[in-house]
Amino acid sequence: MERNKMLNEFYTGDNEDRRLIKSRHGQMEYRTTMHFIHRYLKPGQSVLELGAGTGRYSIALAKEAHPVTAVELAKRNLELLRQNAEGLRNLTALEGDATDLNRFPDGSFDMTLVLGPMYHLYEAAERDAALREAVRVTKPGGTLLTAFLSVHAIMVDNYLNDSFIEGMEENFTEVFQVRHFQEQLFTGYEIDELEGLYRELPVTHLTTVAADGILELAEHNEAFSMSDAAFEAYARYHLQFCQRRELLGSSSHLIHICRKNPV
Repeated sequence: MERNKMLNEFYTGDNEDRRLIKSRHGQMEYRTTMHFIHRYLKPGQSVLELGAGTGRYSIALAKEAHPVTAVELAKRNLELLRQNAEGLRNLTALEGDATDLNRFPDGSFDMTLVLGPMYHLYEAAERDAALREAVRVTKPGGTLLTAFLSVHAIMVDNYLNDSFIEGMEENFTEVFQVRHFQEQLFTGYEIDELEGLYRELPVTHLTTVAADGILELAEHNEAFSMSDAAFEAYARYHLQFCQRRELLGSSSHLIHICRKNPV
């Protein structure tokens, strides 16, 4: 099935609109991502979000007075994004694919957020095109944040039971190379693998961050509960240590952060 059609069929309801607020791991992912956006984004700077979903980040940044351009492939997500952004004149929502940004000139944006595409790009040529385009449209000295899934977190979050054999077959070859194919729907990466995709591009790696830590796995346990006070304590702990390499692989969602090299 064509990737565009598959994603439009998957993103048909409003689940994506609530993803970052309905669970503790979603709340932590959002808080961590915004924490690092604010670390590198200066007041008034422009933002491009690729794979913007229903606009959770784009709308928040537009409300902070940043000029924001949000690009989304799935029609239902784009519809909700436009509804949610009604009245925000500094937010432009466009239908488009991260692999083709020809509508934007070189060096158009101070920050580029690639927060959705890498979950759903299965071919090496598509991954390379998306990252190359993201770098191209970012201003020299600008920052790029790229979200991705840990393949090892996928294994423990989704397959740490009697389906582990199925998970191995889906995510690894017989010699333990990571597999990417469309039927996965969501594809995961090893950290070195994702970082390696940027090494031939004109960027400097700043950090790689665990976005939600071990919370997604913890929330699979029906007995899991976390009060608001406990979550605030966890959030302080998480933001203090989320760049530690030894903690990255246990996080379901990760963020690669780099700066486009000056001309």
